Amino acid sequence: MQVIIAEKPSLARNIVAGIESFCDFRMAKRGGYYEGGDYLVTWAFGHLFSLADIEEYNPNPDGNNRWTMKNLPCLPETFKFNLRRDAAKQTDSGVEKQFSTIKHLCARPDVDCIVNAGDADREGEIIVRLCIQHAEIAGKTLKRLWLPDQTPETIRNALMEMKEDAAYDNLANEGFSRTYIDWLYGVNLTRYATLKTGTLLRVGRVIVPIVRAIYDRDLSIRNFVPETYFAMVSKAETNGEMIELVSKERFDKKEEQKALARCAEYNAAGARVLSVKKKKDTVKPGKLYSLTKLQNMLGKKYKMPMEQSLAALQKLYEAGYVTYPRTNSEYLATAEKGKIKKILSNVEKMGYPVAFKDAKTIFDDAKIESHSALTPTYKIPDPQKLSLDERQVYTAVFRRFAAVFCSEPCIAERSEIKIAVGTAGQPPLEEFTLKGTVITEKGWTKFDDYNQKDKLLPKLEKGDEVAVHFVPTEKETTPPRHYTIETLNNYLKNPFKEEKAAASENESDEEEYRAVFEGLELGTEATRTGIIDNARKSGYINLKKDVYTILPGGEYLIESLERMGIMMDKYKTSELGRALKKVFRGEITVEDSVKIAKDEILRVFNRPVQTDPSLDTDTGFFGDVAGKCPLCGNEVRRTKFGYGCAGYKEGCKFSINAFICGRAISLSNVRQLLQTGKSYKIRGFLSKNKKEFDAFLKLEEGRAKFEF
Repeated sequence: MQVIIAEKPSLARNIVAGIESFCDFRMAKRGGYYEGGDYLVTWAFGHLFSLADIEEYNPNPDGNNRWTMKNLPCLPETFKFNLRRDAAKQTDSGVEKQFSTIKHLCARPDVDCIVNAGDADREGEIIVRLCIQHAEIAGKTLKRLWLPDQTPETIRNALMEMKEDAAYDNLANEGFSRTYIDWLYGVNLTRYATLKTGTLLRVGRVIVPIVRAIYDRDLSIRNFVPETYFAMVSKAETNGEMIELVSKERFDKKEEQKALARCAEYNAAGARVLSVKKKKDTVKPGKLYSLTKLQNMLGKKYKMPMEQSLAALQKLYEAGYVTYPRTNSEYLATAEKGKIKKILSNVEKMGYPVAFKDAKTIFDDAKIESHSALTPTYKIPDPQKLSLDERQVYTAVFRRFAAVFCSEPCIAERSEIKIAVGTAGQPPLEEFTLKGTVITEKGWTKFDDYNQKDKLLPKLEKGDEVAVHFVPTEKETTPPRHYTIETLNNYLKNPFKEEKAAASENESDEEEYRAVFEGLELGTEATRTGIIDNARKSGYINLKKDVYTILPGGEYLIESLERMGIMMDKYKTSELGRALKKVFRGEITVEDSVKIAKDEILRVFNRPVQTDPSLDTDTGFFGDVAGKCPLCGNEVRRTKFGYGCAGYKEGCKFSINAFICGRAISLSNVRQLLQTGKSYKIRGFLSKNKKEFDAFLKLEEGRAKFEF
């Protein structure tokens, strides 16, 4: 008898359906499990276990559960897990009951095999492992059910080909490493930053660099100063057709006369056609979708938020219509060729002109980490029974699949005309290239989006004279663009790649897959959607249509962390990501990866105290007393944005900003100011012109003013 532990009830139901598809019995539903033949199928509710809170390692010495610096930092040698608790910190009764069922089934004397049927990723691996570990069952075989999709046929085949669960130990180790590291950062630095500022600041390994990227982009847009320049542009008719040529040369605003002279030189030299090339070319379809690339397309086309598209995709997966959603690959495994032929047979019966293609651009094991690209399964849904989101998502996956395997080629006629400005027989002053494309046979573009429009070139022949009339044309540099779903996703996939290269489908993807396999990406396909949504719900970023912008809460988060020396940027997150991949490859241990996080957390807590008051930027902790109010005698305390009088409810308006002219005003300086009427000399203020200056703060009529 074997117990199969599914990650969720929906998967358990599909496993039961898979078993019933090849057995001559029906499985009976019991309390918290199904039973039939040699199978017991039960389930978790996602995470049944979560890491213990700080207080279980380091109790608050004050005897309550309030956050305090007295039990920080918390860096456990061994991590403890508890059954999941509710908002009131009480064990969830439903969770407790279901785990009791799992434990009872695993302990049954007629059970000799326990099957881990978590989702096919590192998270699913440890969800079920934790259930098995806490059930404390010994002497039974442990197997792994690995499901690329949830169709009955796949489940049936997977049950016949299960490996020992130990074959996935490295995947589990990566999962545990990720869990421990994220807990260490989350609980230690979130509490530290919150206690420092008096505002809940969510500090995480991935959420902070995501917010940071949007913050940096928006500030660069906000601070952008456009520059005016002159470009040389010619618009003139040749043989009745308007031809536009734009020179690569640029001239500063003050160089208008120079631009005029250069234009006159170009116009006097004239222009002629150097060459005309025409050729027929086959236009290749895009690659199959990874989750990120699918979300990029849906965000751009339908303005569909990432959490919305993932939710629809997950439902399609659980219904058996598509393969595993959280994949980072756009390729299929060579072992899947037989399965793909069967799917193509179904697609062909629906009237699509498709044929099997055994190509390296489709099947490539070297570009698959755990899961192949998204494809439809042989199970075709009734469109009328799908929600609008599900229909749009399924259609995108299906049509891309049909495009990739389309038997009719897409043929284009590509044209290229080279025009030279200059005197015949002399080296040209400049060469211009005009390119045009016209689709002559639609092929796969009948099913999948093709965004390039036909572009016809003028009818010119080699040697033809081309009329030119170059004039200086005033232009302005443009600011960077806000992040969109597509560009943010591309950035997170490889934060060290140029944006234009990341967006191009024609670029080689070798660098992209190297970044994924090395762990350079920020977050993973499985986690990014939820983390971005969490940042939005936390009030750090805004999503309007498909454009992300920073919110005041996000600015406060990033600027506060900077002042505290908490450097959760793309470099630190990628360092941790690389460590997780080394754990997966067996190159380092879980403890090695966790030590990187512990060392960084200790660096934050052990920042050296600045003894020179002129350089001190430590604003203390929220609620710290700075001294007596000069107006009413009440205490002046550290607040969210500075230092304020505790008598504000009685009408006292005394306050001092924590940041003046770009400079943090330390608690020690405010204490000196309130005690003597004058702070220590403070270095590093910034003027409106961004010039540094030093000054004292002096109290005058209950207000802090500069004294030089």
